[in-house]
Amino acid sequence: MQRYVMSERIDFPTATLIPVNGIRLEVFEAGKENAGNPIVLCHGWPEHAYSWRHQIPALAAAGYHVIAPNQRGYGNSSRPAEVTAYDLDHLTGDLVGLLDHFGYDDAVFVGHDWGANVVWGLAQLHPHRVSKLINLSLPYQERGPQPWIEFMEAVFGDDFYFVHFNRQPGVADAVLDENVERFLRNLYRKNVPAAEPEPGMAMINLARATTPLGEPVMSDADLAVFVSAFESNGFTGSINWYRNMDRNWHLLADVEPFIEQPALMVYGAQDSIPPAENLADFVPNVGVVSLDCGHWIQQEKSQETTEVILSWLERQG
Repeated sequence: MQRYVMSERIDFPTATLIPVNGIRLEVFEAGKENAGNPIVLCHGWPEHAYSWRHQIPALAAAGYHVIAPNQRGYGNSSRPAEVTAYDLDHLTGDLVGLLDHFGYDDAVFVGHDWGANVVWGLAQLHPHRVSKLINLSLPYQERGPQPWIEFMEAVFGDDFYFVHFNRQPGVADAVLDENVERFLRNLYRKNVPAAEPEPGMAMINLARATTPLGEPVMSDADLAVFVSAFESNGFTGSINWYRNMDRNWHLLADVEPFIEQPALMVYGAQDSIPPAENLADFVPNVGVVSLDCGHWIQQEKSQETTEVILSWLERQG
């Protein structure tokens, strides 16, 4: 098993490989003594369960059984070869499988970036398995009349990285695999937009840039965890999530679009992902918080994020 180089100041849990939904997930747990009060933390792209390192101890201390998986395609979790193995049906099925493994009917789910997208989808596809949800950065995405990649291509052009990942399979994967440390070091910066639709394929530009912009959101020791994981296993599995966006649009065609569970949406005020103007139309029981940071909310504003999560959960009872 790949050994991660952990920061000395973070006591991160030891991984367990758990069989679920026909694959194996690498799962980090804390607060096992709090069985019966589960909270599942879902990372984004291109991240790792380690992105929740600041929240995990506090949530466990507050009485939660914390379950933080590396989702399929990440870390030492399974990386199926088929692109369609990364659609929303499989990704949410993995989380349902985790609940079944631990014997839980439902849980609080917390997602960031792509993890938020999966949590929104879980609340639609398996609503009875979600008691409450907290999402960071990415608001609920209205399905709309046109598949998402087709829509982005029409609005942003074929250089937008979402579109590029789909229309030129393998190209970005190879560039990112060849420049793992440079790409991640350039990407994990304060106030640097994570989804800016700039020309020239923004993610490839970041992988090749020699002058980082902005202050880093983590130490070199912490960065080494992410670099080690992607150097070992590459980016293709995680990029395949993007290659299922139009498939996900079709999968949700006949699914109830409204999410009734208590929800909290946390934005980074300096993130390029804008707040959703119609969020409450689809998530009527939602609260909204904005923190003064960029895209990597739980890492850039770690203490504030933890306080927001715990305060909201306490109010929910």
